[in-house]
Parts: sequence; C-alpha cells; structure tokens
Amino acid sequence: MTIGSSSRASRVSRGSRVAVCCSAVCALGALIASGPEGARLPAGTGTQDAKAGQEPPSLYRPGTQVRSRAGAPRVPRDVSAVSWLVADAGTGEVLAGHNAHRRLPPASTLKTLFALTVLPGLPAGLRHTVESEELSGIGAGSSLVGVQENRTYRVADLWRGVFLSSGNDAVRVLAALNGGWRATAEQMRDKARSLGARDTHVVSPDGYDAPGQVSSAYDLAVFGRAGLRNAEFAEYCSTATAKFPAADGPYGIQNTNRLLTGAGVDRYPGLIGIKNGYTSNAGNTLIAAAKRGGRTLVVTVMRPRTGGGLAVYEEARSLLDWGFRAAGRVDAVGSLLPRRPAAAPQAGPESPPVREEKEEATAPGWPAAGVITGAAGFGAAAVALTFRLMGRRLIRD
Repeated sequence: MTIGSSSRASRVSRGSRVAVCCSAVCALGALIASGPEGARLPAGTGTQDAKAGQEPPSLYRPGTQVRSRAGAPRVPRDVSAVSWLVADAGTGEVLAGHNAHRRLPPASTLKTLFALTVLPGLPAGLRHTVESEELSGIGAGSSLVGVQENRTYRVADLWRGVFLSSGNDAVRVLAALNGGWRATAEQMRDKARSLGARDTHVVSPDGYDAPGQVSSAYDLAVFGRAGLRNAEFAEYCSTATAKFPAADGPYGIQNTNRLLTGAGVDRYPGLIGIKNGYTSNAGNTLIAAAKRGGRTLVVTVMRPRTGGGLAVYEEARSLLDWGFRAAGRVDAVGSLLPRRPAAAPQAGPESPPVREEKEEATAPGWPAAGVITGAAGFGAAAVALTFRLMGRRLIRD
C-alpha cells in the first residue's frame, strides 16, 4: 500500500509538471504570436516606428528642443519667434527647434513649395505672352514685380520676379502655364506630402493669406533644403539683383531677403538665400541658408513677437551663428528626411502642435487580450486533459 501510494503520487506529480509545462509553452507561444506589434507602445509611436526602432519625434513637443553635449553653446535667448528651426542642409539633421510643427500662416515663404512643384515642368527659356485673365484674382496689397498683359516674358524672367520681388503677378502667370490655379494648389499639396511635410495645407499658391492655409517651421525647412538641391532653384534664390523686362526697357529689381542684400541690416557672410515673406496675418517669415567651412545650414523663423520688421533677419542671424558653433556639439532632435507615408492631418490656422497619436498596436486580427485569454484557456484544457489521462492510468494500475 505504501509503495502503491508513492507510485501514484509520483505519477500525479509528473503529470502536474507536464501540465504546467504545456501551459507555459502555450503562454509563450501567445506572446511570440503577438510579437512586437502586440507590445504596448508609447503615445505618439505607431507600429511602423516600433518595427524600425524609432523614438517619437521630439520636435512635436512644444517649446525648445535641443540635445546639447558638454561644451555646446546655449541656444540664443533673444529669439522671440513663435516658431523656428535650425538644421544641417546636407544631412537633414535638425540641430534645434522651437514649436517646430506648430501650424502658422507661411506668407510668401510658401513660394518655395510653389517653385519646387512648378520649376521642373517649365523650361527657363520658354517665352510666353501674358493674357489678361492670367493676372486676375491677385489679392489686394500683394507684392508685384510688374508683369503686364500682352507682353512676352521668358519663364526665367518670371521666376526672378517670384524669388526677388516676391511677385504674386508672376506666380499667377506661372501657375496658368502649369495648368491653372487650383491644379497647382493640388500639385503643391501632393509635393509637400512626398517630401514628408505634413503640416502644410495649400490654398493660395502665392502664399497670400487664405482660410486654412498653413505650414510650419519644420516644413519650410524641408522646402528650403529640397530647393537647394535643385540647381535652378538655388540660382534664383541666391540672386541679389536682376533686370526685369518692361515696355520702355528693363528695370532693376532687388531681392527682398535683406540678409542677402544688406538692405537695412548687415549682410550675413556666406548667405545663400532662400525666401522671406510677410502678410498681416502671418507676420514676418523667413527661410535662410548659409554656408561656412563646408557646412550648409538652413534656418526658418516664423513670426517674431518683438523687434519690428527687421527682427526676423536678426533672429535668423542669431540662429545661424549658433548653428555653426553648435554643429558637432549637439545631437540631432529630428530629421528633415521623409519618414513613412501618412495621411495628411487636418490643418487650421494657429493649430496646436500635432502629436501622432495611434491606438496601441496588437497582433494582426487578434487583440492582445484575446490572444492571451485563448492561450490561458488552452493551457487550462491541457491541464484537465492531463489529469484525466493520469487518473485513468492510476485506476488501471
């Protein structure tokens, strides 16, 4: 009897261990099946980011974002802009930003996206005679270069009118050559998405104030960087003065980017361009790029709150100076390179910073809780079946 009881207990014990092992294997299989997609992800991180091992972009956080190493210079404290960004134009690494994804009216800095969209399809030497309807719809108070109906211009003349004089009349004619105003706006929206600029919504291709038209310091830097990689764009945006055709002979035009020309402010050494803007709704905006010691930086400044009309240039100067000193002494807080394709978020003036919020990811087709519950149930069934089999063997023995 004693021997029999010991044998039965041993068998039961072995059966329990087998059942527990079955349950453990099932639970482990459930966890493996759920995979990294089933793991709990931090807010702002999608499944794609988890697979790629990417952290949520810090540039979506409000305030100033910078990752300084020991000995790095401090970010300028005299910058009053609502939003700004400093990036390496070569690598696309963002060195620092402030409210970088805040959506604001861009004014004529949006003409950079217009050029990126339209330039490739219009040969510079193409000649075009302007028709009256092509100049209709220009907003009141718009900056103009002086395009006249029934006059013939080369496309290159019109582009100089866009980049130097910020001429909305030149934009109208180029948009007409590109297929029309609405078609051009749609193409610009597509171009922005292809570049990974998801804060931008285009309504008026010339940057004139329009309900719902917004961009961000981040997106404008993306456009500026992309423009520098286009030879025609780079040439136009770095031109300080030019001649524009007229009935009584060409007249001189000057770039409205004061850091390039030195009008009212000191010229910035090594400045390349790119584009400035102003409207009553947007305030002053600027995309500026400069080269020093083999490194090219791009800076965007949107709506300085102090200092008057020249503040946008002085604040860009401070940020460029800081960027050249800080290069190699700070870690990137983001990148201007496109990430994964995504649907465009709804944009509106003065929208708060966007955080890409997604539901917690789970294994395809099965919620994580369902997978785990199923595994537990399967394990329990395995335990019951094991004991039943063991019981039958004990009776027979």
